Amino acid sequence: MQFADRLTPLQTNVFADMDRAKAQARQSGQTIIDLSLGSSDLPTAPAVLDTISEALYDTSTHGYSLFQSTLPFRQTVAQWYTGKFGVPVDPETEVLLLIGSQEGTAHLPLAVLNPGDFALLTDPGYPSHAGGVHLASGQFYTMPLLVENGFLPKFEEIPAAVLTQARMMVLSYPHNPTTGYASLEFWQTAVEFCQAHNLVLVHDFPYGDVTYTGEPAPSVLQADRDKTCSIEFYSMSKSYNMGGFRVGYAIGNAELIQALRQVKAVIDFNQYPGIVRGAIAALSGSQEGVERTVSTFRQRRDAFVAAMARVGWEIPKPDATQYLWVKLPDPWARDSIHFCVQLVEATGVALAPGRGFGKYGEGYVRIALVQTPEVLETAVQKIHQFIAT
Repeated sequence: MQFADRLTPLQTNVFADMDRAKAQARQSGQTIIDLSLGSSDLPTAPAVLDTISEALYDTSTHGYSLFQSTLPFRQTVAQWYTGKFGVPVDPETEVLLLIGSQEGTAHLPLAVLNPGDFALLTDPGYPSHAGGVHLASGQFYTMPLLVENGFLPKFEEIPAAVLTQARMMVLSYPHNPTTGYASLEFWQTAVEFCQAHNLVLVHDFPYGDVTYTGEPAPSVLQADRDKTCSIEFYSMSKSYNMGGFRVGYAIGNAELIQALRQVKAVIDFNQYPGIVRGAIAALSGSQEGVERTVSTFRQRRDAFVAAMARVGWEIPKPDATQYLWVKLPDPWARDSIHFCVQLVEATGVALAPGRGFGKYGEGYVRIALVQTPEVLETAVQKIHQFIAT
């Protein structure tokens, strides 16, 4: 049987690889402490669950859900976004319901790129960003994210020959996996760069609320208030602990929203309407649950960093996301995948190897703070003992 060439670069994936390693460790008798996946262990708010539960008995929710039926959700998003960021939004033309923000980042290249066109991606970066470009038969140029640059790209280093063939740039701040943070001034620079080079500016924005500065992270649309070239993807997974419900949305330039809507129309309908009602309840109800979620991850961040310091391993304390981006000591820094596989086999502690997020992630591991402080401290002890042996 012969398969498409576009599958070749998709044969490995950091999450699938670690899933196999965790399964093998379980078979050998290990109890897994899974810090490899950013899937929140915190519960969805009762008000959201009650809304979804009530919808189950409403037979009008049992059929297909097309674009027009999502208007209440789009109106809620527009109101929520304008209240939060002060940017007016048209719910009819500038918002699109998605089955998680990853759907948007994976499908938008199909609407923007012709075969051979370039997308500008970050390295390290989230795997679906490159995956969507591959599926669209595009090429990508990776912008290195280095600690000395605050994990921000240097636009001036992009070759002119690449820019002439480039059609889109994908950024994501607060950043997964590096936890890098971008200011509004950075976004203004990014928007001006994309306007000058006729690039679509894509912002993957799932961690906008998970900041420890007391303020939400800037939205790209605050720098592109007229929505000249920008589209942003937001997820309900992190702020509202709704990862399993797969709810996200796109917001931004009306032409980009329409193009993505055309792609979406031939691939899928929307998710179960009862889930969408739950998302409306989350966005329109009290936001105290978001504050509690952020406070919980702040406590976990502080507990993990303090536990690492007690075993003599100083690591930086990030201002955002539910992750830590930790540089490995020698000799493990040469092969983060080997380190993570060996660690989970020997101790049951599962981390995400930095190499799985790109070439410039080598030498790092990403640690998801999705366990209680007590479990995190146990994980630190196991990691320390493994490295010491």
